[in-house]
Amino acid sequence: MNSQVVDGSRPKAEGVIFYDANGRKHTAYLNNASCRASEIVLSAGAIGSPQLLMLSGIGPAARLHSLGIEVVLDQPLVGQDMADNPLYGLIMPYTKSIPLSTATVVGILDKIYIETVNGYDFSSLSVGSAAPTQSSTAFQEAAANSTTNLGFILGKFKGPISEGYLQLQSTNVSDNPNVRFNYYQAEEDLRRCVHGMKAIIDVLNSESLSSYRFRNTTTRDLLEMMVNMPVNLRPRHPNATTSLEQYCIDTVMTFWHYHGGCRIGKVVGRDYKVIGVESLRVIDASTFVFSPGTNPQATIMMLGR
Repeated sequence: MNSQVVDGSRPKAEGVIFYDANGRKHTAYLNNASCRASEIVLSAGAIGSPQLLMLSGIGPAARLHSLGIEVVLDQPLVGQDMADNPLYGLIMPYTKSIPLSTATVVGILDKIYIETVNGYDFSSLSVGSAAPTQSSTAFQEAAANSTTNLGFILGKFKGPISEGYLQLQSTNVSDNPNVRFNYYQAEEDLRRCVHGMKAIIDVLNSESLSSYRFRNTTTRDLLEMMVNMPVNLRPRHPNATTSLEQYCIDTVMTFWHYHGGCRIGKVVGRDYKVIGVESLRVIDASTFVFSPGTNPQATIMMLGR
């Protein structure tokens, strides 16, 4: 984004530099820079919006100076309060073929949302060298059965409380910034994951699912199978199948519900205008204080409209 200083004090956004699909560079300016109603709306997501603000000189001055970026506005809160709803759960191999289904909410428990995704072919998990080839009874039994389908019972919760940060790695807009969400840093988040995992285990042990479950597969087998899957790059601990706290930490996944970085009341005002900058708003999940436990897409679309 281009900006200029108005009256020697407040900077004002005046245009956008962008690249088309063929890599050609373009610059677009406000139609009427003198009109207060003429403005730029930044909507690049929870990762893209704080990144673009910093690349435009709006962010923590010390970090911008270290990268050779001219500081338009020293705003140390840009890129702070980054968060993401962690995903946790268990995969259960079914003994019979079931219809394919996308994620469906099947239960709500104390602001914890339980969903299922069903009908995926077990063979798809064998792609890549990191497939679960260890001694998991569940894996071995299901792999030997050509009719096996997968059911994934998963959970997420509103929030979270844990927060991290986003930091530029370079001045190249194509380079991903460094993002740290600090999953389960807050004890309450870890407690809610354990609570949700206990509910998921109760569902898997229910009479309703007994006819779909391999007879000799135990809960420990299912936990072990999940621990052995390449769901992330975190190290695995020996007690991950006996401690639900360690299980949550070792198998944490993302729901891609990133938020924060341009939080309302800190980086933008109640009208979503960037504090201290004229003619610039941010309209996306980067302004959220928390994310709803369910998919935030409808919330974001409503905000945009």
